[in-house]
Amino acid sequence: MPDPIMFQEDAYVVLETNQPEVFLTAAELLEKLKVILAARQEDLPRELQHLTSVEEQARYLMENSCELDVDPGEYLQWYVVRLEK
Repeated sequence: MPDPIMFQEDAYVVLETNQPEVFLTAAELLEKLKVILAARQEDLPRELQHLTSVEEQARYLMENSCELDVDPGEYLQWYVVRLEK
């Protein structure tokens, strides 16, 4: 049986085009994704098109993906990290 600590989320490391890496809490990452998705409702990735609210879309991305193509040649990636053993 897996150790429950494997499923704990302390923070996310976030990587963006031409930006230094940043550590965000789950709430901060969710807000960042909501802002990005709110601005591109006409150009959503296929897996998000069936979700009706920006909140649902952002939460789905956080839980099921680790990357979003923001614009051509630009990206946003996030990875769960544990800050302590």
